[in-house]
Amino acid sequence: MHFLLSNDDGFDAPGLQALVEALAPLGTCWVVAPETERSATGHALTLHRPLRARQVRERWWAVDGKPADCVYMGLHHFCPERPDLVVCGINRGGNVSLDVYYSGTVAAAREAAMAGVRAVASSLFVFDWDQDPAAHHWDVAQTLTRRLVEDLLAHPLPPDVLVNLNVPDRPAAEQQGVRLARLGRRRWHVNVDERRDLRDRPYYWIGGNHRSFADLPDTDGPLIHAGWATVTPLVLDATAEAWMDAVSALPILTPPGVRNRPDVLRSRCGTP
Repeated sequence: MHFLLSNDDGFDAPGLQALVEALAPLGTCWVVAPETERSATGHALTLHRPLRARQVRERWWAVDGKPADCVYMGLHHFCPERPDLVVCGINRGGNVSLDVYYSGTVAAAREAAMAGVRAVASSLFVFDWDQDPAAHHWDVAQTLTRRLVEDLLAHPLPPDVLVNLNVPDRPAAEQQGVRLARLGRRRWHVNVDERRDLRDRPYYWIGGNHRSFADLPDTDGPLIHAGWATVTPLVLDATAEAWMDAVSALPILTPPGVRNRPDVLRSRCGTP
C-alpha cells in the first residue's frame, strides 16, 4: 500500500508527523509538503515562477509552494508509482463549513481527486489557539484518521469524491463518536485593519475571529462543538443541478423567438 501525504501547516508540522505515524503501519508513506505554513491559500498553483524542493529525509520533501503544488509534484514527479490514497493533514485547526474553499489542506486533497486519486483531508478542530501545539490531542486524530483510511481502502469511494474529517481537540474520553455531516455555515467577525508603515503608506490586515455556527441540523460545526468528529464527502462537480432549469430561462439563454413568450418561460422555470 502506498500513500502520498501533504498538508498546509508545513513539512515539519506536528500534525503531519502524527499522520505519518498513524499510516506508516499500513504502507509506504511519501511526504511532499510546503516549506512553510500555507494555511488559507485555497487551491492556488504556482505557475509564474519556478518551484524549489529539498529532500529533508527519505521519501520526504519540502516544497516552496502551495499545498496543491505539493500534491501535484508528489503525484507527477516524486512518487515512483501512483499512490493508493492521498491523505492531507493532520491540520491544526478545523476545515468545516464553507471554509473548505479557503483551506489549503482540503485543496491538496482536491488536487489529488482531480487527478483521479482517492483522497482524504484530516483536521484537528482546535478550540484554544494559545495552547502549545504539542499539547493538542493528536493521538485522537491519529486513531480516527487511520480508522477512516482503513475503511476507505476496504470500501473505496469514486475518485472524484474526497472525504473531509474533522476531529474535536478533546481527550478520547470526551469524544462522542463519529457522525456523517453536511457542510454548515460559519459566521466570522468581518475586519479590515488599516495601518501605516514607516513611510506613512497604508497597509491592511483582513479577517476576523470565529463568531458562531448557524444552527443547522446535521452540519459539521455544531456537531464538533458537541464533541462529535465529523465525516463529510465532498464532490468536484459544484454545478447547482437544482437550479439548471431556472437559469436556462434567463433572457441571455433564451432564443430570440421565445423571449416574449411568458408561457414558455414559466414552463422552463417549473412555475404554473
